[in-house]
This record gives sequence, C-alpha cells and structure tokens, in this order.
Amino acid sequence: MAVSLDAIRSAAARVAASHGLDLVDIEFIGPAKERTLRVYLEKNAEGRAKLKAEIAAGAEDLPERLVEGSLSVEQLSGVTHEDCAAFSRDFGVLLDVEDLVPGAEYTLEASSPGLDRKLSRAEDFERFTGCLVKVQTFEAIRNNRHWQGRLVAGADAGASNSITLDLNAVKQNSKSRKSGVSTVEIALGNIEKAQLVPEI
Repeated sequence: MAVSLDAIRSAAARVAASHGLDLVDIEFIGPAKERTLRVYLEKNAEGRAKLKAEIAAGAEDLPERLVEGSLSVEQLSGVTHEDCAAFSRDFGVLLDVEDLVPGAEYTLEASSPGLDRKLSRAEDFERFTGCLVKVQTFEAIRNNRHWQGRLVAGADAGASNSITLDLNAVKQNSKSRKSGVSTVEIALGNIEKAQLVPEI
C-alpha cells in the first residue's frame, strides 16, 4: 500500500491546529528501512500575534534580534521544543491508528521550518513581502532561472498570480546583472523552488 502524502498532510494539519500551530510542509524521504517523515510547523496567526504583543510589552527571554527589530516575527516560527514534542506524540498516535504510513519502520521528526523556510503557497509570498528570497524557475526569464532579491510584491490571489523581486537589494550573479533590470516579475506557476534568505 502506497503512502498518501495528501492524507498525511491533512492529518498533520488537523493535529497542528489542535496545538495552536500551522503546518508549513511535510517531506517523506529515505530508503524503505530508513524512511523519515519530516513535519515543519509554526505558530498560527494567533500565536504570532501573541509573540508580537510580548515584544511590545518588553517580555524577557526573547531572541535579541527579534527585540531589536532586525528579525521579523513573521520570519520566526515561534515553535518550541515542547510544541514539537506534544505534536509528535499526538500525531504519531494518529499515524498508527489510521495506518497512514504502512509498515512500522519510519522516523517522525517535527521541527521549525527555519529562517530559510520554503515558500510555496500564494499566502507565503504575501506574508513575507519585504523579505529577501531566492527563487528558481522552471522556465528561464531573460535567460536566467535563478533569482535573488527583496520580495516587493507578493502574490495577491485576486490579482496577477505573480511575485515581483527588487534585484537591487542584493549583489546579483553575472546572468542577473547582464539582464539590465532592477526588478523581475515571476509567475507563481513558473516557480520551481523558493525560499527565504536569512538576514543575519
């Protein structure tokens, strides 16, 4: 029996929601006897709003870069070790009860998506407008498939279904420099991979 990633994703999203978390992504990788199911989680919008309120109130024990403003709450998943442990316990039981991963041999890992998190949905691009991103396209744009810049216009579901990058925000590779443009518009359907670039 094959593994249904859609069924696993749906179950993971349900369990995450019960813990005040959002599912970012899942990966099922490795050979048959060393399979790993990785689940990437973050605080939901309510959790991120609470974190913003803690910063405004001057709460202690927050990351220094978050307090000083060089790191946005949107870039920080806010997930704790305890969040991952509680999610893993409940999700592991659900996986076994519903037999979503046939065969007993696999490792379940739950973690934050990290500062270099993947961007895949239109909402991701909208949320991270203003951040540095790198994008790889399926089809070349101006003879280039690799772009890096500041996301100045995210994908608005009601509008163009594309993103716009400000290329002046970072030093470009030779192909990007030769294109002679300061911005590039990329259709969502042409994005093969996209991720945040940590600004440290």
